[in-house]
Amino acid sequence: MIPHHTDAAKRLYKAMLLLETEEECAAFFDDICTIREIQDLSQRLQVAEMLQDGKNYQEISKSTGASTATICRVSKCLNYGSDGYKTVLDRLSRTDTPEGA
Repeated sequence: MIPHHTDAAKRLYKAMLLLETEEECAAFFDDICTIREIQDLSQRLQVAEMLQDGKNYQEISKSTGASTATICRVSKCLNYGSDGYKTVLDRLSRTDTPEGA
């Protein structure tokens, strides 16, 4: 088992999967995270999207305010991580596609 994949973390993952709407998700994150944590997580996802779109570090930093260290970490995860970003970005792109496209 990966050290940070504790029983408590697995319970958190299961809890997140029980959320059914964007509103429920927002309420849960409002309760479980600080505003700064939500901002940081949102920024990392935005950085991942921009990296996947071929944007360079300067463009990403200017657009998101992310540090080069954050951009580098997200890039490392995209290229050598567990494919979590790739899974989410692929699914988001499918939900962003207009019907019948």
